[in-house]
Amino acid sequence: MESVMTGQHPVEIDTSRPHPARMYDWYLGGKDNYPVDEAMGRQMLALDPRVPVMARVNRAFMQRATRWLAGQGVRQFLDVGTGIPTEPNLHQVAQGVTPDARVVYCDNDPIVLAHAAALLRGTDEGVTEYLQADVREPDAILEGARRILDFDAPIALSLIALLHFVSDKDGAHELVGRLLDALPSGSYLVVTHATADFTPEESKAATEKLKAAGVTLALRSREEFTRFFDGLDLVEPGVQVPHHWHPELGDPVPGQDDDVIPGYGAVARKP
Repeated sequence: MESVMTGQHPVEIDTSRPHPARMYDWYLGGKDNYPVDEAMGRQMLALDPRVPVMARVNRAFMQRATRWLAGQGVRQFLDVGTGIPTEPNLHQVAQGVTPDARVVYCDNDPIVLAHAAALLRGTDEGVTEYLQADVREPDAILEGARRILDFDAPIALSLIALLHFVSDKDGAHELVGRLLDALPSGSYLVVTHATADFTPEESKAATEKLKAAGVTLALRSREEFTRFFDGLDLVEPGVQVPHHWHPELGDPVPGQDDDVIPGYGAVARKP
């Protein structure tokens, strides 16, 4: 365990096992990770050296989707599974288009809380806030978000590279449904998700290695991914490999076109 001070309160960080947010940080070249995260990250790279490219592709998708949503007039964002701050982050993209955008970030890793101040540097006109909660606690997320967001106006729910860490046993589809049920008509769901569709053998090995380290990896097929959008209207071009979704809204990630990036991304509107 390691303690990090946030305000007046120490936060205990478990450094005995890898955490997806810190592994993601390592993939992106960040410094907010521990040897256990790097060790597991290197094992993932040995199975598929494109993992860092995949991480950057996910970030780029988030930025393009946020840019698109803000351009549609969406001014409220609920980002669950935020991860350790990287720039530009969601609020910077949204407030770059609509300075009065309101953004609520949410994550369950204490190290993200320890760096939450970096997430809260938004525009004077807008609002940014951080919640310490897990996607498996939708009621707590919604309670906290209601203090910041107007649930009578459209909200974009962003779940980037998160749901493949939530198993069917934990009710991944039901958890997304509970969050969406609370959002008004005109809201949006934004999701990226890893899949084994393109790399079945490597994906099986990765799942087993992560399970042995106490990390759930629930890779889903295109059909299983699309189920998250049941009852919603998919935004064109629908379910895509992430870097093929509105590429004109951002710069390409180096290496993204060398081969198939094993994941899906989509945005959909709640009628």
